Amino acid sequence: MDEAMEQLGQGLKARISEVFGRSLSIREVDAGSCNGCEVEVNALTNVVHDIERFGLRIVASPRHADMLLVTGPVSRNMEHALLQTYKATPEPKLVVAMGSCAISGGVFRGSYATLDGVDQVIPVDVYIPGCPPRPQAIIQGILMAVDKWERRRT
Repeated sequence: MDEAMEQLGQGLKARISEVFGRSLSIREVDAGSCNGCEVEVNALTNVVHDIERFGLRIVASPRHADMLLVTGPVSRNMEHALLQTYKATPEPKLVVAMGSCAISGGVFRGSYATLDGVDQVIPVDVYIPGCPPRPQAIIQGILMAVDKWERRRT
């Protein structure tokens, strides 16, 4: 891993510890993506990036999450599931839209089968652009979300 990524991760770790006093729990939600973004989320958990050492952990239930990391253009079949996941996440919660599809519908924009972005269904705090975004961009976006959470709290 390069030095810039290590510095970014250590800055995130310090910020999470300062704001939360514990790890930040993230529930990743695939709302109809092509799975390109999921590959990058999985890359965050491999031995190269190992985001758990930066105070981030992926959880299996929205009831244990502080943040929803949503990918995909929100297919009509996933709209209800995304709303239920959002409602199950305890307050205060953060929502991060990851990837071009989650931001605007991406290549699926205008399709009869999609809703053209996460913010058409639930409120979004931070957008991470890219198709798919690199792990560094994901970490930077999460850092922005933590900063936003703290500003909202105070």
